[in-house]
Amino acid sequence: MLKTSENTLDPDDWPSFRKQGHDMLDDMFNYLEQLREQPVWQGLSSEQREIFQQPLSNDPSNLGEVHATFMKTILPYAVGNTHPGFMGWVHGGGTPVGMLADMLAAGLNANVGGRDQAPIELEKQLLQWIKSLFSFPETANGLFVTGTSMANLISVLIARTACLEKSIRKEGLVNSGLQLVAYTSESAHISIAQAMDIAGIGSNALRMIPINENYQMDVAALAKSIGADKKSGLTPFFIAATVGTVDVGAIDPLPAIADLAQLENLWFHVDGAYGALAILAPDLAPRLQGIERADSIAFDFHKWGQVPYDAGFILVRNGEQQLDTFSTPAAYLSRETRGLSAGSPWPCDLGPELSRGFRALKTWFTIKVYGPEKLGQVISNTCALAQYLKQRIELNPQLELLAPVELNIVCFRYRCLSPNFINAEIVIALQESGIVAPSTTTLHGQLAIRAAIVNHRITISDIDALIEATLAFGEVIENTLKSSLSQEKNE
Repeated sequence: MLKTSENTLDPDDWPSFRKQGHDMLDDMFNYLEQLREQPVWQGLSSEQREIFQQPLSNDPSNLGEVHATFMKTILPYAVGNTHPGFMGWVHGGGTPVGMLADMLAAGLNANVGGRDQAPIELEKQLLQWIKSLFSFPETANGLFVTGTSMANLISVLIARTACLEKSIRKEGLVNSGLQLVAYTSESAHISIAQAMDIAGIGSNALRMIPINENYQMDVAALAKSIGADKKSGLTPFFIAATVGTVDVGAIDPLPAIADLAQLENLWFHVDGAYGALAILAPDLAPRLQGIERADSIAFDFHKWGQVPYDAGFILVRNGEQQLDTFSTPAAYLSRETRGLSAGSPWPCDLGPELSRGFRALKTWFTIKVYGPEKLGQVISNTCALAQYLKQRIELNPQLELLAPVELNIVCFRYRCLSPNFINAEIVIALQESGIVAPSTTTLHGQLAIRAAIVNHRITISDIDALIEATLAFGEVIENTLKSSLSQEKNE
């Protein structure tokens, strides 16, 4: 048998390595196939945590032994978002197809920051599909990123450059003589404020606009805030609307915000982290009217698109403005018209990353294998399940709906004395039971049980399990509290 060099990291025994690889793949197939036989989530014991506190050893380990450790100490204790009982946060469930595509991408090990290569051509093809989905012009550009938090940051940076011109990149904000201000709703994701912070503008320069009874941005209040800032000598430059707010899944009034942004000559950004892909569902797409007028859209394929983490995207209407913001010449990144250094502009000219993984491949596989129509049906189904959950809550006098159900997020609570305390305890009990895992949020001072129905594996039986377990745990926790209070009173 041909031996590899002792200085390489390739295996000496490829047949044995191949068998081990097949075993590892089969283990992951078994894990996905048997999800319902496992708890949604289970916590690590203190003894199990100690395994991850061992010091670094110089001794190499056998691949099979390391895999066995993974199966025993890591796989059972993940966050659980592949499981159909996971409803805690807006996490996609992933797919076996996406997993296999990720394996192919890892084997290829392509750095898609630049140069002339097929992976970048594939990313460009996806860009064309995305532009078509959102009715963006041919002059638009875009980029795969880690997620919408990064995409939101990129949009703020492009808007900043568009407002202050390219010189801002060298001279900085201090020399602009202007104080920029931006706008988003009280329900917006925290990453908008973080983007303002990282961009050097400051989170205090972000105006948090009040919301209406449907948790949408109040456009009249937005217009008033812009007017007041202009009167004070400030420079409004950016509005971030949300499609699918993090708390309740609300959609901001996009046409009205687009009109105001156009009137005031402000950058109109849409944070569509999960909600933007509702464009794939014919019954939901009309609710996104106005998104085609955005200057930029941020969204994640790893949420409603069910692509394995991570696969975020930023779409920018004016591709030249994106290049103006990030393109940075360097001798070691010189471009040619032929050879490996051809293909300019490169993806690294469109964002802050030079080294980039091949995120586009698992997205491409997902769209090619399942098709956009099927993905749209999955998205519609999660919203239908949310409506089913809403109906079950409204029919049960022990439960109370706390917010409108616009898309696929349902916020409710168990009716009881001390509702904030008891509902927080109910959620922890649900998570620790392994039956179902919702999360909490606070709406107008009321703690809500928040069910985000994103995973394509969720069915009516999982919704029923959530209701039944909530009622059961609620009764036990409330009775325990009553007993404790009665005992304290008697003492």
